[in-house]
Amino acid sequence: MEAATRRRALLLLVLVASSVPAGLCATNAQDVSALRSLMGQWSNVPSSWSATAGDPCGAAWDGLMCDANGRVTSLRLSSVNLQGTLSNSIGQLSQLMFLDLSFNIGLEGTMPASVGNLAQLTTLILAGCSFTGSIPQELGNLQKMTFLALNSNKFSGGIPASLGLLSKLFWLDLADNQLTGPVPISTATTPGLNLLTGTKHFHFNKNQLSGTLTGLFNSNMTLIHILFDSNQFSGSIPAEIGSISSLQVLRLDRNKLVGAVPNITNLVKLNELNLATNRLTGLLPDLSTMSVLNVVDLSKNAFDAQVAPNWFTTLTSLTSVSISSGKLSGVVPKALFTLPQLQEVVLDNNQFNGTLEISGSISKQLQTVDLRFNSIFDTATTSYKKALVLLGNPVCADAAFSGQPFCSIQQENTIAYTTSTSKCSLTSTCRSDQSMNPANCGCAYSYNGKMVFRAPFFKDLTNSDTFQQLETSLWTQLKLRDGAVSLSKIHFNSDNYLQVQVNLFPSSGALFNVSELISIGFDLSNQTYKPPANFGPYYFIADPYVPLAVAVDGGKKSKFSTGAIAGIAAAGGLLVIALIFVGLFALRQKRRAKELAERTDPFASWGAAQKDSGGAPQLKGARFFSFEELKSCTDNFSDSQEIGAGGYGKVYKGTLVDGMRVAIKRAQSGSMQGAPEFKNEIELLSRVHHRNLVSLIGFCYEQKEQMLVYEFVSNGTLRENLVVRGSYLDWKKRLRIALGSARGLAYLHELADPPIIHRDVKSTNILLDDNLKAKVADFGLSKLVADTEKGHVSTQVKGTLGYLDPEYYMTQQLSEKSDVYSFGVVMLELVSGRQPIEKGKYIVREVRQAIDPADRDHYGLRAIVDPAIRDAARTAGFRRFVQLAMQCVDESAAARPAMGTVVKEVEAMLLNEPAGDGGVSSAGSSATEFEGAGRGAPAHPYSDVEITRGSYGGGGDTASDYMPYFEVKPK
Repeated sequence: MEAATRRRALLLLVLVASSVPAGLCATNAQDVSALRSLMGQWSNVPSSWSATAGDPCGAAWDGLMCDANGRVTSLRLSSVNLQGTLSNSIGQLSQLMFLDLSFNIGLEGTMPASVGNLAQLTTLILAGCSFTGSIPQELGNLQKMTFLALNSNKFSGGIPASLGLLSKLFWLDLADNQLTGPVPISTATTPGLNLLTGTKHFHFNKNQLSGTLTGLFNSNMTLIHILFDSNQFSGSIPAEIGSISSLQVLRLDRNKLVGAVPNITNLVKLNELNLATNRLTGLLPDLSTMSVLNVVDLSKNAFDAQVAPNWFTTLTSLTSVSISSGKLSGVVPKALFTLPQLQEVVLDNNQFNGTLEISGSISKQLQTVDLRFNSIFDTATTSYKKALVLLGNPVCADAAFSGQPFCSIQQENTIAYTTSTSKCSLTSTCRSDQSMNPANCGCAYSYNGKMVFRAPFFKDLTNSDTFQQLETSLWTQLKLRDGAVSLSKIHFNSDNYLQVQVNLFPSSGALFNVSELISIGFDLSNQTYKPPANFGPYYFIADPYVPLAVAVDGGKKSKFSTGAIAGIAAAGGLLVIALIFVGLFALRQKRRAKELAERTDPFASWGAAQKDSGGAPQLKGARFFSFEELKSCTDNFSDSQEIGAGGYGKVYKGTLVDGMRVAIKRAQSGSMQGAPEFKNEIELLSRVHHRNLVSLIGFCYEQKEQMLVYEFVSNGTLRENLVVRGSYLDWKKRLRIALGSARGLAYLHELADPPIIHRDVKSTNILLDDNLKAKVADFGLSKLVADTEKGHVSTQVKGTLGYLDPEYYMTQQLSEKSDVYSFGVVMLELVSGRQPIEKGKYIVREVRQAIDPADRDHYGLRAIVDPAIRDAARTAGFRRFVQLAMQCVDESAAARPAMGTVVKEVEAMLLNEPAGDGGVSSAGSSATEFEGAGRGAPAHPYSDVEITRGSYGGGGDTASDYMPYFEVKPK
């Protein structure tokens, strides 16, 4: 009866909605029908999902985003406690690009095959739900798919071979399901996962997959994570796995693998290697080349008897080594315990003998040494005071060591880290369904869940610095109040994963709204949030949010009968229909007035609220600041707070009332943009979130002021650092700056939706923080690229002299490769320390003419290279960097690499640098010499243009350290 009542109520809402004239409905009719069908199979949809709330796109239903044509492009309902099944009508949303229903444990049933109709879909996330049945083979139709996460459900059956057709797939996570059978390998007639050469993540752990891995891997793959642990794979480890040099994590533990470990010496980027609990034979693998290896576990196999391998004492990055039951013999090397990062040694059930010596320069981080059941007959541990276990060794039968703690099973004497609330009153208590917010000691409904790290690079759970970095990264990247994160119950679970209970607290008030839940859930499910690097790959599973869970099944049973409810619903529906018709004229008039107001003030619909509103559905996270707020936090825009100036205006530092430090860019009257352009810039900035992009905090648009409020980046611009403090920027630091900047631009080009062309990449728009992390700034000239325009946009030429792409200038066809050209100029600045145009000389031409491959010392650039890095010019890495820069500034855009390729190249260069901060390295393979260097240098690309100072955007251009904005037009 209750289900029938809900259906009647839903039908009534549909009738009400259908009575609204088509002229007032922005959403495509097909999409409206699909949304109604979805609602029909779900309970506990957000309150904004209501016919009385208006048109879905026009009324900004929570979790919904639409394009200008009223087509639904994004459906994100993470963590809202949906109950029910996924309707087959999902396939009608034919323009959908993002579908995230993660962390709704009440969402069950099968995944409809119609998902395969969503040809525009790039992201599909159903993690942490309760879906059953097989994974539809129709997913292979989704040729634009880049991110597929179906982990932590109850899917069964095999992996569809059609997934091998998803050539753009970056992330593939099928972990923690009930999948069976082999991993599909391609044949002459069928696809297979071996075709996914561009995929970075294979997460198939915790299933029941079987068969061999033969044919799955090949040298063309670019995988960084292979997580196949806890399955039933048999056969040998494929030799091809040793050719995937990009690998960082390899977990094949807890399977049935046999035979010898193949040659894996080329896996020089590997951080974690876990082959434990298999049936592997032969000698232990040679790991001596893995200079960044942190965690290695080769326990419980059938390896041949041997002494401790040499890499025990040479891999200085090791934090944990575990080889239980490994048939190791001889004396445990004393030098093992002096490895500087070592935290854990587990070598129980081997055949070690002689005297155990733990003395000298023991690693200060060493927490545990487990040598149970070996043949050690004496010990000389002079300074080690942490956990040592020698139970079952002859030494413990010696009366001299009777009663020693190391001869018994010791209780864990370390306590894992927990977020402190010591600053809060000891008498403070919260009701049972709330938690104490460590940021303000208040009680709130926290957003909770378990964060599981599947291959952390450390084992010490007591180190406060490690977990405080995790806390900081969470509240920073998820845009929470400082300190509004609590970590608890930190432990390694039975899967040998690091599990952390995470509680996130609202920045204000006692609970999150639905929009905030969806945003946080998506950041965690889509891997937008990046933990500190040493935590490795992770997944997050949210608990049902308490206020929403109470709304569904925690309230008291209604006192009204089903018939009464139906009658009330019917009467209310008729009343709503009458009110709609009465209000149509008023609504039409109101919309006309609103449209007229927005023509003169496009910010009218935004209001002064400090959160998103219906008038700005694209605005995410940017606050509206009043003029008085910014005036106050800058001491009335005093000269003492000024940190930059230029053609656009001045930049001030300020401190908001909550203590956040910000940089405020204030336009002067003569350089202010039109209101629509200013609004577009804010909407663009609010879309992008990356650690190498300066974050927009908010804006001010009142009292004839245009101001943008950014995060404060403390160490100034790259140009400033090169000129004023360039001598401390050694070669490795410059590589890191180049890498960070390139990552930011690659995000704009390849991951932003839609892609963004910066259009003004230069050294004054790259800021450095206290750790010299680069952040790309100033998007005043940036251009969105719709999918239909991708690769070329016809636009008026704008940019900065010296950085402007000659092909863009000549053709007015803007593309991502225009940014690549500008970045190549920045790379040459890093090499030379010079500005692009200095004393009438253009750096691109100067370098092109000077390069001499025969000069083994300085590559022909001795007179150009910055003296601070002159020693680096003798290395292969320097040559590779210059060659890459010259490829970026190639006259032909087609010949320039993509920013993603630039990132990979610079990463490889940095990897071949020595571990120290200074110095240079000659390690690494020599790159092919730059072809064509010094031949046929073109005329100066700006010799035939008229240059006038521009008033659009810009900033930070004063004195000789900066270069102003210009518009460049043919004479």
